[in-house]
Amino acid sequence: MAYDEGLAQRIRERLGGRTEITEKRMFGGIAFLVHGNMAVGVSGDDLMVRVGPDGTEAALARPGTRIFDMTGRPMKGWILVAGDALAEDDVLGAWIEEGRAFAAGLPPK
Repeated sequence: MAYDEGLAQRIRERLGGRTEITEKRMFGGIAFLVHGNMAVGVSGDDLMVRVGPDGTEAALARPGTRIFDMTGRPMKGWILVAGDALAEDDVLGAWIEEGRAFAAGLPPK
C-alpha cells in the first residue's frame, strides 16, 4: 500500500532536529518512532497516532478519527485520523505531539 508522502513530509518538518526520532517503513507506510517506540505514522492517506489505552476515548471524540483496525481487530491505544481532517498545520501538530508524548513516556527499545 502506498502512503501519502506529502503528509509524511509535513510530519518530518514538525519533528525535524529531534535526535530521538527515527523513521521506519511499517504497515505498508512510514512510522516515526521515539527511542524505538512508534508514535505516529502514515498509512495510505491517514495518520496513525499512538494515544494509549487511556487516551482512546477522548481521541475518538475528535473530528476525522476512527479505531485503528488494520487486521480487522482494533489495536488498543491507536487511532487513525483521516487525511482530510489534517489540512490545518496546528491540527496535525497537535496529533503529532500527542503521539510523541505518549511514546516518549515508554521505556526505550
